[in-house]
Amino acid sequence: MVSNWTKIPPPLFKKVVIVLIDALRDDFVFGSKGEQFMPYTKQVIDRGPSYSFIAEVKPPTVTMPRIKALMTGSIPGFIDVIVNLNSPALLDDNLIWQAKTAGKRIIFYGDDTWVKLFPKHFVEYDGTTSFFVSDFTEVDDNVTRHLDRVLKREDWDLLILHYLGLDHIGHVTGPNSPLVGTKLREMDNILKKIHISLLSKEEASLPNLLVVCGDHGMSETGSHGGSSAGEVHTPLLFISSTFEKRSGPLTQPELVQQTDLASTLAVGLGLPISRNSVGNLILPVVGGRTMREQLRFVHLNGFQLSRLLQENTPAYEKDPGYEHFKIAEKSHANWIKLYLEGNNSEILLNLGKKVLKQYLEALKTLSSSLSKQVAQYDMYSMMVGIVIVMEVLLLLLLSIPKALSSRAEFEVPLSPPLFSLLFYLVCLMLCAVHVIVCTSAESLCYFCSMSWFTAVGVMMLISALMCGILSAIAKVFDNSRLPVKNPVLSSSSWSEIDVLILAGTVGHVLSLGASSFVEEEHQTWYFLINTLCLVLGQELCRNNFLLKEYDPQHSTTVKQNFEEDSEYKNIDIPAVDDSKLGKATISAEFSRGSDKWISLASPWIILICCRLLRSLNQTGVQWAHQPDFGHWLTSSEHKSELSFLAAVSLLMIFFLVQRRCSLVSKIAMALGLLGVYSYRAAIGNVIFPWQHGSKDISKGITEARFVYVFVLGIVFSGTKDLLKSQVISSDSGMKSTGLWEVYSGLVLLAALLFRPHNLPVLVFCLLIQTMMTKYIWRPLKFDAAQITVMHYWFGQAFFYFQGNSNGIASVDVSAGFVGLESYVEIPAIFLTAFAAYAGPLLWAIHLLCYLSSEVSRNSAAVGHGCFCYALVRSLPVAVYIVLVTGLRYHLFIWSVFSPKLLYEGVHVFITATICLFFTAMDHNHSHKVQD
Repeated sequence: MVSNWTKIPPPLFKKVVIVLIDALRDDFVFGSKGEQFMPYTKQVIDRGPSYSFIAEVKPPTVTMPRIKALMTGSIPGFIDVIVNLNSPALLDDNLIWQAKTAGKRIIFYGDDTWVKLFPKHFVEYDGTTSFFVSDFTEVDDNVTRHLDRVLKREDWDLLILHYLGLDHIGHVTGPNSPLVGTKLREMDNILKKIHISLLSKEEASLPNLLVVCGDHGMSETGSHGGSSAGEVHTPLLFISSTFEKRSGPLTQPELVQQTDLASTLAVGLGLPISRNSVGNLILPVVGGRTMREQLRFVHLNGFQLSRLLQENTPAYEKDPGYEHFKIAEKSHANWIKLYLEGNNSEILLNLGKKVLKQYLEALKTLSSSLSKQVAQYDMYSMMVGIVIVMEVLLLLLLSIPKALSSRAEFEVPLSPPLFSLLFYLVCLMLCAVHVIVCTSAESLCYFCSMSWFTAVGVMMLISALMCGILSAIAKVFDNSRLPVKNPVLSSSSWSEIDVLILAGTVGHVLSLGASSFVEEEHQTWYFLINTLCLVLGQELCRNNFLLKEYDPQHSTTVKQNFEEDSEYKNIDIPAVDDSKLGKATISAEFSRGSDKWISLASPWIILICCRLLRSLNQTGVQWAHQPDFGHWLTSSEHKSELSFLAAVSLLMIFFLVQRRCSLVSKIAMALGLLGVYSYRAAIGNVIFPWQHGSKDISKGITEARFVYVFVLGIVFSGTKDLLKSQVISSDSGMKSTGLWEVYSGLVLLAALLFRPHNLPVLVFCLLIQTMMTKYIWRPLKFDAAQITVMHYWFGQAFFYFQGNSNGIASVDVSAGFVGLESYVEIPAIFLTAFAAYAGPLLWAIHLLCYLSSEVSRNSAAVGHGCFCYALVRSLPVAVYIVLVTGLRYHLFIWSVFSPKLLYEGVHVFITATICLFFTAMDHNHSHKVQD
């Protein structure tokens, strides 16, 4: 008798249709939009034979991990955000595989992610790409065109439809767009057609089931990936003639977990529950069955969860959920005895309800325990990565004295260690540890799965870096014993700017250990740049009004002291100048005339610009839902205002960028910016002054490609000048022009990819750069290290001014498809990444333009800038990796810390590319080294 408890019961439904509407938010069905645009579905929910729930989704709220959760009942890892771009076949036990094994015939139409996850599982399928977000209609029409034919047929058991149009509309126009209502009405008609067809084909033996759900929701900006309420709550509807009709309108749907669907459908189809499922059976779906059947269903679910707990927890017997399950199992056995004795009294029914309640409590506790333990971390691979990252950071820190010297040398001393005994001993020891760990590891380890050739290479890298660090430390100690030749340099006092830079960098790094500071990181950067502006204002006042207290003799003495030591003769600091009075003379000349007052006003103007930008886009988590100026501009009632602002912004961009371009590039820039406005007008974001009434909206393919031609033309023109200055002649003027034209081309690309309401961000970026170059950096004569950190801080602030956050939902996916007719992976990834990181990228390229154009600086300035940029980027990343590893069991590890880690990883890759560009442009320094 007991052995039959775990036998799979027969199916409850003959045919099952799953309609998955991508990005279907709960209020789109249960709220006012549902009443207005989905009348049939709302009627079935309120009066028909249905059960309605709100399914809670775990982050990351992107499609592929959510499909895995729906079909396996397990909680996917955050790495699936990356894998989402090109999904591999799903190897875990899942509902689709179980259905195919049981001989069920499965048909699928929709998002081709399903086809990649479940290859060779469908008897018929037609996949559509999910990434081409500009397509609102065809992507759904390609699904619906099969419906009439398939619904008439009898040769299928499970039909899955995945509609993408709503998600695409959200990405491009947001959840409040009129297009959302149109799409919901279309979905309502489709659900009506399917429901009526299923009712007409029902047999007396087994009913059919219609399941309506979303994979994730939609944020207030129309995106997804984060953990806001709109993103994690989706409707889950079960519609079947076997259910009781509701007597009145639904008040508040019950909250269930998205992972519960896999267990519920497995029972409904008469299949085994997936091995790794942590979901609970949704009891109302089987509530119409007899008490004995209901108890059998929940026991099956509890048996599967307890077995999963045994596999993952050594002390599983002490787990509260397991203890509750065993108690419920004993009560169930007593109930079975009474039932077999023929007892049909009220006592048997009440006892059955009590056992059912015990089972449900056990299921809830088991599921909760398993959800917490679901993350199995590959600690060995993680520790190897941490060791390499920390070694690189330590090597950068130890290289500061040489890297910031007049030669700007950054040499990793690997040659001597490679031939030292210590290197081979460390390498041998690490290989031995690798063998021991990989042969004794019970779980799958990524590093152990690598080939031995790759693993030994990594061990050699770790050993070489370690020996290099020891060698660098030894040199530091040796240098500290030498007599100091230059007391002026060694005893130089720190300025307020230096103290702020150090305090700000350390403070920001420490703040990354708190989830609230990570969620609201933009506040940290806004505070730092505001403080920086105030300190700069103080420096300018001191520079302009306290000159009479400046001692010219002191300047001469300092200059002579520096010239005594050849190593520091050309160091990039203010004291070195060819004029007799150095900084004092330049500052005195500069202070004359109106420029003095503009200079004094500059920090305050910049502060005003930053305050206006903060009002444009609310970001972060706590206040992201609050209305901002961007929301006001993008509403359909204010299209004229948005059009005016976009036109003025594009004109401002032209005037701020064209000043250092060649005539050809100026013409190309003007035509390109005109093309940007034409593109936005074509897709319906803005209107032309002469345009009256609604214009036919297109994808703007021609207009966008028109702009791309000018972007490539300007970048090519700049690259040509750079190559001439590098190869033919070392003309600094040509090099400066070439760099600025490359920068101008990137500005034009950013103008095309930015949404119209974000164009003022680009204007203020250029305006602040212009003001700081002319009225702050040049008169105050900061060194390359200080200017680099300032560029980095402003770049980080502008990342958030764009409306970005540390949540995946703030990524503007639509930018990756500007000018593309279909999904092309490489261009789409590049354009999306560029649009997201345009702020930091433009400030980094501007840093290179500035350091290269300053003739008064020595040839090491670009090298100093490159090193400092790498250092200020590496420090927070290295520390954050260690913090995240320590906080891997934190409550917000998936919703807060993991998305931030993903952003940091992409930013490091972009930084590496920027540093390579810096190195390639450091032409003067390379010649100096060769000489």
